[in-house]
Amino acid sequence: MKRGAWIALFAVVAFAAILLARMPAAWVIPGGGSARGACASVEGTLWSGVCSGLRVQGTPVGDFSWELYPMRLLYGRLAGHVTATRAANTASADVELGLGQRATLRHVKADLALDPALIPGLPATLHGRATLDLELVRIEHGVITQLKGRIEAHDLEDRAGLATPLGSYVLTFPEAKGEPTGKLRDLDGPLAVEGTLRLTPQPGYELEGLVAPRRGAPPEIVSSLPFLGAPDATGRRPFSVVGTF
Repeated sequence: MKRGAWIALFAVVAFAAILLARMPAAWVIPGGGSARGACASVEGTLWSGVCSGLRVQGTPVGDFSWELYPMRLLYGRLAGHVTATRAANTASADVELGLGQRATLRHVKADLALDPALIPGLPATLHGRATLDLELVRIEHGVITQLKGRIEAHDLEDRAGLATPLGSYVLTFPEAKGEPTGKLRDLDGPLAVEGTLRLTPQPGYELEGLVAPRRGAPPEIVSSLPFLGAPDATGRRPFSVVGTF
C-alpha cells in the first residue's frame, strides 16, 4: 500500500474514532416516547450522557446516566458505570456485557421503594423500601450464576385493608462461588424468621426456613401461621416456597 493510501486510511480511522467519541447520544437513543424504551430528552455523547424521563413499555423509570469505558471494546466487552434516579429512588452499578449473553455487575448500590410497576410479581398491597449492596452479580443467558452481597427490606407493610406491619429483613449472599445461596433473617418486626434462599437455573428460587410470632404480633399474623403446620418445641414452624422468575 502506498504511503498516501496509509495516510488516508489513518485519517478515516481517526475520523471514525472522533465521531464515536463525540457522537451525540440522541442519534442512537430513541426519544419522544414512541419506542418500547424511550427518553423524554437525551444529552451528552454515546460514551457519556443522560437520558431524562426514561420510560420502558410505558412505565416511567426516571433519569438514567452512563459513563462507558471505550478501551473494554478491544476485549469484546461493553462496560461502563450507570446510574438511575427517580424521586427518592437511586441505583448505580459498574456493568460489563460480554459475548454469549453474559453480564457482570459490580458495586451495585440501590435504595428503592417497593413498586409493583417496576418489580413484576410484587403484590400491589406490599409496601416498604429495599436497599441493595452487592459486590458481584454474574448473569449468563438470563440466569444468575454468581451473587455476593446484601439485600435488605425495611418497614414492610401489607395494606390489604388495614395496614399490617410485617417488619424488616436481610438476605445475605456471603460467597460469590457456587450456586447462589443466601441466608435470610429478620431485623425487627412481628415475626422471628431464619431461612435459606437458593437461586436455581430455571431461573427460579427455593426458599425454606422457620418462622415464629413475637410477643405482641398482630392477631391477623398469628392466625395465619397454623396452616404451616404444628410448631416445634421453640414455637417455630417450617415454611417452604418454590417459584420461577
